[in-house]
Amino acid sequence: MNISAPVAPPQWLSAVSLATTPLLQEPLSKHTSYGIGGPAEVFAKPTTQAELAQLLRAATGAGVPIQFLGSGSNCLVSDTGVKGLMISLAGAFKQLDIKGSKVVAQSGVMLGHMVKLCLKGGLTGMESLVGVPGTVGGALIMNAGAFGGEISMYLERAAVLTLKGEAKEYGRDELSFSYRESSFAGDEIIIEATFNFPEGDTDESATRKAEASARRKASQPLTFRSAGSVFKNPSSGMAAGMLIDQAGLKGTRRGGAEISSKHANFVINHGSASSDDVAHLIKLAAKTVKEQHGVQLELEIRTLGFEPGFWEEAGLGK
Repeated sequence: MNISAPVAPPQWLSAVSLATTPLLQEPLSKHTSYGIGGPAEVFAKPTTQAELAQLLRAATGAGVPIQFLGSGSNCLVSDTGVKGLMISLAGAFKQLDIKGSKVVAQSGVMLGHMVKLCLKGGLTGMESLVGVPGTVGGALIMNAGAFGGEISMYLERAAVLTLKGEAKEYGRDELSFSYRESSFAGDEIIIEATFNFPEGDTDESATRKAEASARRKASQPLTFRSAGSVFKNPSSGMAAGMLIDQAGLKGTRRGGAEISSKHANFVINHGSASSDDVAHLIKLAAKTVKEQHGVQLELEIRTLGFEPGFWEEAGLGK
């Protein structure tokens, strides 16, 4: 019988003490909404700021590549996996305090939970984000939005840690946001954010929430595993999904993946899709839209673990 030897922890990890033991060669398919992704060499879920800082210092000091994963709701991870350290704050860093119109949320708080409690407390502005998956930290990084609203509209300040474990804080005027983008540095991780939401009529808020939820259910393939919208809507004002639909690609399948017949900007996993299946359809959509419409689509989802240059043939440059 051929029994694989257990994986030995890397030496740098011996200097780190966490409440939750880091996992070695952890399949990231367990931690993404796609249900796709190979192993992370080290997968860690620190539970406190002190643990996170210690982990960052140790990995950075050893020259280990570091990646961050929130709830895994907007990313495609290669089946070959991810080298180095993968840190997830989902399930921890979930303290949420509401005092009047001020909301202080740690980055691991699920966005839907914050929306629900804000509306329950009579605060408005977040109704359009009901049903948007992911954590508060991830939502800020990509400036999540829907139906005309964006999370950055109500941000007051954000606290981060650098890869050296150093704490920093930014006021709203020190940050810039645009469509699905923010100025947060790639070598910093958000740990907490403070928002100021206007108070409003709870009945009107409930109505707007219900309308946003109904629109999402009517237009998106929510019963299948996906990473949400694959592409940003082009600056031309034309919706990415419409361009892909007009290119005749709705319902196109590769293996267990499909360009959704309900919303062409979603590539869904029917249960057996590989990362190559999904990536093939993403590149096909980008290349076909470029050929037929002269519009270069840009990725909205994150891609992790793919070889350099993998996306360049489709003009995606990730």
